Order: sequence, then C-alpha cells, then structure tokens
Amino acid sequence: MGRLRLVVFGLLLAVAPMVAPAALAGDTDPLFVNTTSDDGHRVRMALVFSTKQLERKHPVTIFLNDRAVFIGSSAHTGKFKEQQDLLVGLMKSGATVLICPMCMEHYGVKEADLLPGIKVGNPDVTGAALFKDNTKTLTW
Repeated sequence: MGRLRLVVFGLLLAVAPMVAPAALAGDTDPLFVNTTSDDGHRVRMALVFSTKQLERKHPVTIFLNDRAVFIGSSAHTGKFKEQQDLLVGLMKSGATVLICPMCMEHYGVKEADLLPGIKVGNPDVTGAALFKDNTKTLTW
C-alpha cells in the first residue's frame, strides 16, 4: 500500500504543473460576463465588477440576454438609468456589450432603441468573445 501511495503522489507532482496554470487567471485574461437579470442590484453588481476588471486591463465583454435585454434599451431608461450609465462608461472605456437577438425579439426590445454602442450578437460575434483563449466567464 505504501508503494501505491508513493506512485500516486509522484503522478500528482508530475501532473500538477500542467493543470494548475490553466486554473489561474493571467494579468490580462479576457472576462465574459453573462448577464441574465433585470434586477437592478444584480446587474449593477455585474457592471461594477466588470468596470473594476477593465481598470485592471482585462478585456471585458458584457452579454445581455434573457431579461437583461431591458437594460440595453433606451425605452427602459426610467427604470435602469444607473445601470445604463455604467454600461455607457464601460463601452467608453473599451468594453464590448453584446445583446441577444432572440431575447430582444421575445421581450419586444427593438434594435432602434438600443443604447449607442451595443452590438446585436450572433453565433460568430458572441462565440468569438466567449471562446477566446484564456477567457474567464461569470454569470449574474
């Protein structure tokens, strides 16, 4: 039994350096934030966190989907002004904001009402951001 433990321990030591770096975030790894809620507090948390990471030189993509599409619509500024101001600030600082076209259609959000700078996503654009090497993801 002692010999088996020694072999297993040796294997763990040999494999650990190959696995560990993939789990650690690099100084400039991209961040993809999947935002699904129209709860003002939850969205604000996502956007403030994203702002802080953008300040730390992480490229940031915000994906507004499900009920979060309301956040990107100027028709809903009365309810989401604070969150929209954060979105605009993120975009001015270099973040990308994508919005789900299926969710827009489902909830009646019109492309003409989107805040300036928000891009309607599609499999190529959204996939390129989500699957970029070393991208980390969070969901609110």
